[in-house]
Amino acid sequence: MTEVSSLTGRLLVATPALADPNFDRAVVLLLDHDEEGSLGVVLNRPTPVGVGDILEGWAELAGEPGVVFQGGPVSLDSALGVAVVPGGASGEVAPLGWRRVHGAIGLVDLEAPPELLASAVGSLRIFAGYAGWGPGQLEDELVDGAWYVVESEPGDVSSPAPERLWREVLRRQRNELAMVATYPDDPSLN
Repeated sequence: MTEVSSLTGRLLVATPALADPNFDRAVVLLLDHDEEGSLGVVLNRPTPVGVGDILEGWAELAGEPGVVFQGGPVSLDSALGVAVVPGGASGEVAPLGWRRVHGAIGLVDLEAPPELLASAVGSLRIFAGYAGWGPGQLEDELVDGAWYVVESEPGDVSSPAPERLWREVLRRQRNELAMVATYPDDPSLN
């Protein structure tokens, strides 16, 4: 097997050709990517369920909209917390209950008391479920042209308008990907 170059911390942006309805125009933040597989969360799938409805103590720390996001089709009954800690990329000691994934972005221990992180967290999102790929599966999808791989920005995790994230991420690219942002929702109506 060939060596896998880690994409942890980068975004997978669904191409218009991706046929899986779970990932239609999805923007996935990769939280882990190595030879054993990949794990990420879909950043632009808000649900109508408020964070306070399932994790009351974390509701005050959750960014707008204060809802749970569907992180992907795997383990929908589990929750993941992803938070941006300002200054978290500079090598400072990580706050208790937070584990750096990439730069200032990290995973939150939702079993920890929210008060431990309250002063450190800049933004927090709660995800039900996640997106997962077995060994080599994501690489095959990349070869098939299902995803664009782009750099993430800390603000992607807490976008106040997640329904616009797919277009916004593509639009900020400095190459032909910026044009893909104009791709119509239904090309047959063009």
